[in-house]
Amino acid sequence: MARIVMKFGGTSVADLDRIRNVASRVKRERDAGHEVAVVVSAMAGVTNQLVAWCQGLAPLYDAREYDTVVATGEQVTSGLLAIALQQMEVDARSWLGWQLPLRSDGAHGRARIESIEGAELIRRMGLGQVAVVAGFQGLGPDGRVTTLGRGGSDTSAVALAAALRADRCDIYTDVDGVYTTDPRIVKRARKLDRITYEEMLELASVGAKVLQTRSVELAMKERVRVQVLSSFADLPGTLLVDEDEIVEKTIVAGIAYTRDDAKVTVRRVPDRPGIAAAIFGALAGETINVDMIVQNVAADGTTDMTFTVGKADLPRTLAALDHAAERIGFAEITTDPDVVKISVVGVGMRSHVGVANTMFRTLAEKSINIQVISTSEIKVSVLIGAEYTELAVRALHTAYGLDAA
Repeated sequence: MARIVMKFGGTSVADLDRIRNVASRVKRERDAGHEVAVVVSAMAGVTNQLVAWCQGLAPLYDAREYDTVVATGEQVTSGLLAIALQQMEVDARSWLGWQLPLRSDGAHGRARIESIEGAELIRRMGLGQVAVVAGFQGLGPDGRVTTLGRGGSDTSAVALAAALRADRCDIYTDVDGVYTTDPRIVKRARKLDRITYEEMLELASVGAKVLQTRSVELAMKERVRVQVLSSFADLPGTLLVDEDEIVEKTIVAGIAYTRDDAKVTVRRVPDRPGIAAAIFGALAGETINVDMIVQNVAADGTTDMTFTVGKADLPRTLAALDHAAERIGFAEITTDPDVVKISVVGVGMRSHVGVANTMFRTLAEKSINIQVISTSEIKVSVLIGAEYTELAVRALHTAYGLDAA
């Protein structure tokens, strides 16, 4: 017998038939003798509708009331799934974030989990009751409902698994595991049986949509065994594990891409101490996250500073730099939103040389110009023109020997 947390996303509970399908899966685990808790997202499209209603009434809405509205999506799903389980003669009840309670900080709309009190759930699960928990929501220090922001339900599930000392956290999605790259672009992409926490964290941070970064960070910190599975097919999934559980470490585990970045170049900035602090301090003051950075120094004592920000942050970036123009002293700013960041990720990079060179050579052979480069211990990322996305991903997938036989 194991203690399992099962998490189902919006597409998995999109309508009543899919909720019944989820109930059947949960019943199967309970009938096998396992103790089961379930975390659910809102039905597909519901959260977007709730957000749109808030924005339609007031673009600068009260974040506390926003959370009150948006949290109802998961409340509905948790109640419906509990009803579906009861119809199958499974003892089940729904739990909202404040009922556990799942305590968070007070950052409404993007709250972070501080603690979960799991004693009562553990007691009830021991008696055979299935706990159906509304994901994405918690209880703030002021006693009000909070929501956890993007990826909140995945994060709720991993945090609950840690609090319940669960043997495993199964995250059910519309894909059947983690692939070496996007199978919609590369037909010969392979599903991975196992992937390390570090590799999944890097892939999630650079564009892979299977799991959200916060949930992987928490799983790695708490050593929660996470398995990614399909809600619609009985197929083996991908298991997130410690690096020492993978005997044969491939050089590259996967290739990810993101089209969410825009390139900004601040031209002819005085080349003197403090100039980088002036530029990036202005952006930090507006809570704008900067990713890739490169600096080119000219012979005339000036420098060009190129970096990337999220496309959604581009207008605020330009406004912040314009406000600080006198302090920075740049000649002009150019932007390019038509770029894509391609990343190769693998723990095997630590013990192999030439990984970056393979990437650069492969792109050169396809006449793809590299605009910006950044690296970490297990990742190499490049910025290229968006029109080359599919060509680059396919070529790199083949170059690193990732194509399925």
